[in-house]
Amino acid sequence: MTLTVERLVRIAMANPINAQITSRLPSLGLSQCMLTAGCLFQAVWNHQSHRPSAWGVKDYDVFYFDNDLSWEAENAVIDSAQRLFQDLDVNVDLKNQARVHLWYGQRFGRSYPQLQSVKDGIDRYLIAGTCIGLDAETGEVYAPYGLADVEQGVLRINPKNHQPDLFEQKAKSYQTRWPWLRISGTDLS
Repeated sequence: MTLTVERLVRIAMANPINAQITSRLPSLGLSQCMLTAGCLFQAVWNHQSHRPSAWGVKDYDVFYFDNDLSWEAENAVIDSAQRLFQDLDVNVDLKNQARVHLWYGQRFGRSYPQLQSVKDGIDRYLIAGTCIGLDAETGEVYAPYGLADVEQGVLRINPKNHQPDLFEQKAKSYQTRWPWLRISGTDLS
């Protein structure tokens, strides 16, 4: 059965944590707010592996965009989110995508461009097929490379973030948890 946007959302929402987060996020009033990353695509891999939907999910990433570049503003959002999600007993990791370029180099030793939107941040994941976000307000799915790679278990380097060493580390970490995933040497560019 082909992985459509509707099917992706249905599988992802089978994880009650995803459902709770997306239902509560609008109350924070964040611009361009998206649930993103592993909690979405790993739900598909878990479904295909006959595992519980939340298995292997380390955290629940939420991206938003605020032109206030101060740490204080982002920290206030993080504090509000911690109160909002405290009963879920999971790590909900909020990141203002407007600020990533300010700390990325120090944390990862590589430069990072200043982003103009949440979608710009999702576009920069190391693995093309994992570039997926779910808009908390509209339910729209953003998947610039489509859903076929996630459905087929293909790990392909993202041409917008060509970092072979980091790609290989990330891909191998996924293969450790889902051994049937396969790394593709095919470049999308």
